[in-house]
Amino acid sequence: MLVAFSVAPSGSNDANPDGSVHDAVAAAVRVVRESGLPHRTTSMFTEIEGETWDEVMDVVKRATEAVLPFGSRVSLVLKADIRPGYAGELDGKIERLERAIEDTAADQQ
Repeated sequence: MLVAFSVAPSGSNDANPDGSVHDAVAAAVRVVRESGLPHRTTSMFTEIEGETWDEVMDVVKRATEAVLPFGSRVSLVLKADIRPGYAGELDGKIERLERAIEDTAADQQ
């Protein structure tokens, strides 16, 4: 399964008066990286891939808990692609998309 999630603190935090959450996000991403699961972080989301709900959701839970010290509350956005029997989809989906784009471009010429 693939999970894309974004976790951020909200509420008062005098440490970052400009509203930046990079320190909190760094704490969450550190948890993901240490998990050993395949992952990718972009400017808006972190994606992780695992075989079971338990292993993936454990990482999401621990990443969320890592953000707790940075504010009085935490916001979590999560999207999951559950496709039993498939692995390597973190890259596989992108590779298929790129091939489709190339094929469409070739058909239009």
